[in-house]
Amino acid sequence: MFIIGCDFHTRFQWIAMLDTETGELVERRLEHENGEARAFYAALARRARVGMEATGYSQWFEALLAELGHELWVGDAAEIRRAMVRKQKTDSRDAWHLLDLLVKDQFPRIWTASPAERDVRQLLRHRYKLVCWRTSVRNQLHALAMGEGVCRKGKLWTAAGRKELEGLALGPWASRRRRELLAMQDWLEAPIRALDEAVLAEAGRRPAAQRLMEQRGVGPVTALAFVATIGPIHRFQSSKQLVSYLGLNPRESSSGGKQRLGSISKQGNCMLRFLLVEAAQTAARLDPELRRDYLRLKFRRGSAVAKVAIARKLAVRLYWKLRESRQPGAAGSYAGWPGNFRGGPRSIDKMVERPASPGN
Repeated sequence: MFIIGCDFHTRFQWIAMLDTETGELVERRLEHENGEARAFYAALARRARVGMEATGYSQWFEALLAELGHELWVGDAAEIRRAMVRKQKTDSRDAWHLLDLLVKDQFPRIWTASPAERDVRQLLRHRYKLVCWRTSVRNQLHALAMGEGVCRKGKLWTAAGRKELEGLALGPWASRRRRELLAMQDWLEAPIRALDEAVLAEAGRRPAAQRLMEQRGVGPVTALAFVATIGPIHRFQSSKQLVSYLGLNPRESSSGGKQRLGSISKQGNCMLRFLLVEAAQTAARLDPELRRDYLRLKFRRGSAVAKVAIARKLAVRLYWKLRESRQPGAAGSYAGWPGNFRGGPRSIDKMVERPASPGN
């Protein structure tokens, strides 16, 4: 068997390899674009275990190793760096350090999503970005209207509001800007509606997402994003670990018996954290218990802190919904998962984000 520490970059990778049968050590730089990396891994006579840090732009490399029958371990970049004693950092040192962790069985391996799950994340992120663009366009149109003394808030996007917006007397360049912004908004509506339907269909095929939508204020987008991002729920031993994973836990700088807590760490998936805060605002209106907590915190700390606190409570509720519904061997239960890993716009249009009625 070959054990390979791979310092992966976009255009090349630096590897340190150990042949466990002969004890031979090899260090090489492999280029990506000219096919050198593919040829190297294809020429290996035996199965290889490759360890690399978690990084972006590596989907093709992961697919290549799976195609050739090699095993890929992805490690926590922060833990890997923390294990390095010396301050000098080079590609060669990084590769040998990864190999050393693999050989000593100290490699901080983390869970990685399947290609299918990653594709679902692309659906959610694409919709999220389009909704952000539409919100930006609407904010610009609203600014033009307020400049003329028209402040309609959400009513500006009704048929009557649009007619009023189009009838405003603006200068030549402002008129052109209004016309083109309205065209952009109209163009964005069709793909967003199509993506909404795709999200509804994907969430409907997942029992875990349907389970999460039982919570008031949580719609298909939030539920699907939670399931696709979190993965196997039992890799988190407690809800505190999940909250930390999402970046909703407070920063802490405590010493000498004094505890100092700051704002949330934001060390997690920013899109899911945003969706949870959006869903928390809806849940605070529809769920009596969360509404009481929200009003109490809003009175003491302000609305911004209250929204984030309710988002944390909502994440904990969703965590326990998945934990309680997990059954061995059931669809979406991730049966057979190995236990040696370290855990590491609006949510949707009103029609889509509307919570299920009590009778459903």
